[in-house]
Amino acid sequence: MVASPEFALKKPDLYQSKKIQLTSPILHIGSSVSRLNPFEYVQTDKKVYLANQEALAKALIHKGGRFLDDYIQAIEERQDISRLLKQAFGSDWWNTINANGEAVFPKDAISQKLTSERITDLRPMIRTGMGQLFIPGSSIKGAIRTAIAYHLLKHAEKYQVPSSKRVSEIEKTLRQRLGQLNQYQQKFLDDDLFMENLFSEFRLIYQDRSFSGKGPNTDFLRALKVTDCEPLLEDKIKTKKGQEIPINIPVIAEVIISSRFPDYLAKYKAPIYAEMVRNVHTQFTLTLDTEMLSWFKHKQGMKLPFNNLDELLQICQEFTQEQWDYEHDYWQAIENNPRASNRNLDFNYIREFYEPEKSPYSLRLGWGSGMTGTTVGLCFDDTLRAEIRDTCGIKAPGFEAPKSRRTVMNPNGEIKFVPGWVKFKTL
Repeated sequence: MVASPEFALKKPDLYQSKKIQLTSPILHIGSSVSRLNPFEYVQTDKKVYLANQEALAKALIHKGGRFLDDYIQAIEERQDISRLLKQAFGSDWWNTINANGEAVFPKDAISQKLTSERITDLRPMIRTGMGQLFIPGSSIKGAIRTAIAYHLLKHAEKYQVPSSKRVSEIEKTLRQRLGQLNQYQQKFLDDDLFMENLFSEFRLIYQDRSFSGKGPNTDFLRALKVTDCEPLLEDKIKTKKGQEIPINIPVIAEVIISSRFPDYLAKYKAPIYAEMVRNVHTQFTLTLDTEMLSWFKHKQGMKLPFNNLDELLQICQEFTQEQWDYEHDYWQAIENNPRASNRNLDFNYIREFYEPEKSPYSLRLGWGSGMTGTTVGLCFDDTLRAEIRDTCGIKAPGFEAPKSRRTVMNPNGEIKFVPGWVKFKTL
């Protein structure tokens, strides 16, 4: 259906655009599949291979015999297929090409194995339709939205945020409603309490005409476009000193989930194995339609928190600094535990990572960001934040929220990395 000329909104001519270089020590963005089945990947001592299942089935058909039947049985019983591959294709099964010239194990689906442990419950990272690892623009925009919400709530007076949507009132309502919510209400609680008001309670004033409503059409972040990042292709780049360093290295890492005992001694909870990317180096583009942004007028007089991309990036930096300070304080309080369930919970590298007073990062994305990175929880009282966690997440009465953290081990078994921190550099 084509909008009539009377109601069609003319595309704005004025915009700002910035190409952003994104880098990160290590990153994981989850996919629509939370875990891979044992027949979907194969591991050796040093690598993990994800199969192109269609190409694999064709190769097994070409081999004849019972190979395809055995593969179907492995799928039905969720079994490992490494023995089947060796029987069908020999000891170098990872180089198998089917009769159509398709790689059974594509190069883009091979990761270095950063652990000597046997991998179970492997969590894949999101891929493009071509099977390449990438960072969706929607993930970046979602983190930006949270940063903006945090900024508006923190500086409510400056932006004339409606009194009913300020932190004190939100906290009051939360205390009244916690414990009375069903699972569906918990999921959309932030929208109901403040997010819709902060972002969607706008009228569009265009050519002296007013367009009102509620939802995506009146969300002022319509004016902001965030492209997907370029695929994370493994490569090498030269430093200023002429040294070559590898970038976008796909790895399967052991992620340690840890918390603490009441005396702050570190507590081991569980390992998770996740597909991640080391030394991330990619680009995306931010585009702001400044004219469209000027069309939005809040129904209760709230001011927009930014007018250009520089101000928007500063909002992200402020939110990141708040998270950085909170994480620094958490890790300073935690005590190493060398005998935690046969694990050496030595977090000295993590404390060293958080040593700089000023955060060197611009945002935190994806898996591992936790409650502090994906919500405006740091705006709220510590006790209330713990009550929200106990109601909407996994209960941990008497502990701060979040209680647990995710850190990543290197091949030497040292807890070395913190996932999700990214730097932005304008190109």
